[in-house]
Amino acid sequence: MIFSPLKPFKERPGPQHSAQAVIGKLWGKFSQIPEANIFPVNPPAIRGLGNFGGFVYQLQDQQGSEDINKLVQVMGQLLGAANQNPAIGQAFSRFSANTPQFIIEVNRNKAQALQVSIDDIFSTLQTALGSRYVNDFTLQQRTYRVYVQADKEFRANPQDINQLYVRSQNGQMVPLSNLVTLTPTTGAQTISHYNLYRSIEINGSPAPGVGSGTALQAMETVSKQVLPPGFGYEWSGTSLEELDSAGLAPIIFGLGLLFVFLVLAAQYENYIDPFIIILAVPLAILGALTAQLLRGFANDVYCQIGLVMLIGLASKNAILIVEFANQLRDEGLPLVKAAIEAAQERLRPILMTAVSTLLGIFPLVVATGAGSGSRQSLGTAVFGGMLVASFLSLFVVPILYIVVKMTTEKFLPKKSS
Repeated sequence: MIFSPLKPFKERPGPQHSAQAVIGKLWGKFSQIPEANIFPVNPPAIRGLGNFGGFVYQLQDQQGSEDINKLVQVMGQLLGAANQNPAIGQAFSRFSANTPQFIIEVNRNKAQALQVSIDDIFSTLQTALGSRYVNDFTLQQRTYRVYVQADKEFRANPQDINQLYVRSQNGQMVPLSNLVTLTPTTGAQTISHYNLYRSIEINGSPAPGVGSGTALQAMETVSKQVLPPGFGYEWSGTSLEELDSAGLAPIIFGLGLLFVFLVLAAQYENYIDPFIIILAVPLAILGALTAQLLRGFANDVYCQIGLVMLIGLASKNAILIVEFANQLRDEGLPLVKAAIEAAQERLRPILMTAVSTLLGIFPLVVATGAGSGSRQSLGTAVFGGMLVASFLSLFVVPILYIVVKMTTEKFLPKKSS
């Protein structure tokens, strides 16, 4: 099967040409090839953490069974249930226990009768079929490693063992065909272990429109329903990192608010004005989450980065109003009049900075091409937050300024000098 290279992004508009859509089409095509198991997948989000995009699930045999087929049977049941879950797009495993193999049995009694050492038999098999390290040599200031192994044409078939000989203790050459017996069988090519337990790696991806966290929860639910006693699971790769970092977003956002508040407190030399400015941040968060919801985007890590950015961007407009209102009050204007006049006087600079910011962010909102999903998520959050905060802050911040200032002056009157 020959695949032509993909066309440029400009010639592939629409969601039907996205990476997930192409992968979905390839699943149907590749499933029609009976000679091989082919899995089209996305690369991992972080290079080095796993081989595929999506989740990485380690199915473990925690009871220590010697039969690998029991673990394979449980894997089949788990994959069948996982692929029926609507939150999971595709779940698969590269593990296979039907690789053709040969069991080599040595007739030890016959070897002893012919005075052939068992170590010599194994050594001959290893050297001819599996290679053996000899030494190193240096040529033109480069070091080369020497291995001894039979040429590929003399180890391509099981019958080639009949052409191997081993020397007995009395100096005679004994053919290995008289000493070993080959039995064809099937088994696992490699058996992996994860945290000391036999394991099978299962990869999968969320269904379209489903977040990765929801897919992980769905996989855990399926595991509780399907896995028999003695079998467990663990997460690895990016899935493990995602679970370990879960719940940190509110902490990071809170630290961002605290940092901005302390910087403003040092600038204004009080805690009242920074408190008024920080109260404008929920307006930006409201706009960001509303924009994400309208576009059908999840609250992913890119959206959370945008929310942290909005702390500073939303505070900027409130700073302009609060700063000018304080100046008017120092000139003797009443509280309400100072707040209203500050909003009127700062209208033009607020709109200018808001429009320039929105125009700079808009290309991210309509981004296309490779990685457009992350840019669209970040741009949508910042654009929606700035749009709502810029206009609502003109009405909300003066009201907050009046209410907070009146309250603090009532309960914390200024000391007479």
